[in-house]
Amino acid sequence: MPNFDVEIISFGYLHGEPPAAHLTIDLREHFRDPHVSPELRYMTAEDEPVRAAVLGTPGIPELVAATATAVGAFAAGPSAGAVIVADGCAGGRHRAPTFALLLADLLRLAGHRVTVTHRDLHRPVVQR
Repeated sequence: MPNFDVEIISFGYLHGEPPAAHLTIDLREHFRDPHVSPELRYMTAEDEPVRAAVLGTPGIPELVAATATAVGAFAAGPSAGAVIVADGCAGGRHRAPTFALLLADLLRLAGHRVTVTHRDLHRPVVQR
């Protein structure tokens, strides 16, 4: 398969509607939220302990691989243009941006051109 462009947008559902995308991944229900751990709550995906917590969550590596496969299927279609993936969690600070970075790394290793935007990473922690 030829190389293609992918745009990945991580976001938090608590900060507004999901961005328009060809594929939207909702990480809220099935994957433990690092927010529940007081020591991780005020960190973000830019911090190694958060990335390690998300990476250590059962199912995340498999979902990243499955999403990369789905992106390839979209790119194989007859229409031209970038494939847009949006992935969201509750606040957009932990699971979604970590997932976005993992997906971007996997797609780049395959030779694709990838941009990543973290819509809500730097927003304040949502108190819930």
